[in-house]
Amino acid sequence: VQIVESGGGLVQPGGSLRLSCAASGFTTGKYVMSWHRQAPGKERELVAVIIGVSGKTQYADSVKDRFYISRDNDTITSLQMNDLKPEDTAVYFCGARHSSYNYVPAHWGQGTQVTVSS
Repeated sequence: VQIVESGGGLVQPGGSLRLSCAASGFTTGKYVMSWHRQAPGKERELVAVIIGVSGKTQYADSVKDRFYISRDNDTITSLQMNDLKPEDTAVYFCGARHSSYNYVPAHWGQGTQVTVSS
């Protein structure tokens, strides 16, 4: 099982970015796929979750109506981030767990940096 994130970068406030999480060694249909972020000096926090078997999604209050998680296909999970704010600056991690309800990842990617600054 391997997870690789991509799509991070520098963006101005109000801008958009799309992060991708590529899975290898498994397909995500029976997995809970999630995005998390960790800002300097802060704990890692859950941002968004999608349950493979149902397509159900859940978001942190801080990103609701701005971020959208999706399963693009059997191996790619994306996070569309709109109206980005400086407080969204963090390293974003993709997580995976073979489950239909457990949001705690068993596998992690290496992370991708998102910086929101003018």
